Amino acid sequence: MITEQTQVIQECAQGAWTGKFTFPEIVGRLAEIGVERYHADYSRQETTYYFPNGESLVVTIPHPTHETAAEFSPSAVEAAVRQSQRNEHTYPDFIRKTMTAGCVGYFVQITGRRVLYFGRNGECHVEHFPPAPVDS
Repeated sequence: MITEQTQVIQECAQGAWTGKFTFPEIVGRLAEIGVERYHADYSRQETTYYFPNGESLVVTIPHPTHETAAEFSPSAVEAAVRQSQRNEHTYPDFIRKTMTAGCVGYFVQITGRRVLYFGRNGECHVEHFPPAPVDS
């Protein structure tokens, strides 16, 4: 992994937290430097970024202090995702809402264009990336 890749990953992690970058911007920047997927682990308060060659980088970013619900609610996770898509809340708000929905983390599969949200007992909710806008 080169220094530029590390710098972009850290900028994306911080930019998500502060609201500097949107999810599509983050995914685009990560794809440009070769990140294949990343895993946001709420329990460990860290995100691991993976490259196709097996290299990875772990970035620690404190999450809101909030208890994760015991039961997983795919509909509540989906509602939080839709709010994010409409820019109706911050990333820390998104984390709190998905934790309230029983989510313990998620995988963003950049190359597969989907996000897998999962609960304590292996429950899973899959969101596909919205289609890219068509240029007219």
